[in-house]
Amino acid sequence: MSALRPRLLEDLPPQALRRVVGIMTDIDDTLTAAGRLDPPALDALLALRAAQFPVIAITGRPLGWSEPFARTWPVEAIVAENGAVALIPEGAALRVEYVQDEATRECNAVRLREVAQRVLREVPGALLARDSAGRVTDIAVDHSEFTHLDAAAIQHVVALMQTEGMNATVSSIHVNGWFGSHTKLSAAHWMVRRLYGRDLAGEIERWIYVGDSTNDQALFGAFPLSVGVANLRRFAAELHTWPAYITEGERGAGFAQVAHALLAARGAA
Repeated sequence: MSALRPRLLEDLPPQALRRVVGIMTDIDDTLTAAGRLDPPALDALLALRAAQFPVIAITGRPLGWSEPFARTWPVEAIVAENGAVALIPEGAALRVEYVQDEATRECNAVRLREVAQRVLREVPGALLARDSAGRVTDIAVDHSEFTHLDAAAIQHVVALMQTEGMNATVSSIHVNGWFGSHTKLSAAHWMVRRLYGRDLAGEIERWIYVGDSTNDQALFGAFPLSVGVANLRRFAAELHTWPAYITEGERGAGFAQVAHALLAARGAA
């Protein structure tokens, strides 16, 4: 939760784990590997659900991409597009809620298309993410999923987005840009208030956040029990805020280690 390098997950005190009420997590390269839900992560999600630990996923992925997973994964909600839209399972139905009203989204859509075209014109090799058709409130430029942009090109994309008045973040696979004040951290506060009627600020030390990339840094800094999966280390040069702890396992295996530690502390493993 600072510029200091994290401690190993095994150093997280059991007494702190016994107070935990739930987990929030990134998706890409935290729960998934090569774009698919990592089997160890699925097993961990099922074990957490069986033990009645809520899991809320917060991702830069789009609404359209997230919808089938919100319906089928054992999670309480998925917040997509960096905090813009929540997908909340309600029995057999799926409730979709936005931070911004419809008029704002329609106005922003025009601006998003204009910025996307500017990025494609001005950044050599830039391509929109293949999941762009499912996006409602942001744009995403692929840098590591199906193509490769070097660090200079990634920073060029970020700079262009910011000069257009956008928020811009870099995940493990995409550069995301959007208009509005919402973030992955604001999504965490929104979901605790929306789902449980509580203020996250008053209980943030009782939630774990798990992530893997530079766009998780605000949450690493905010959550005392923040955890990075081991593949976070590949962004060491870009990180200014590390999580408090880090796993030995990468991706889904790392998430599974967090779940096992939590369940073991409660005697449910």
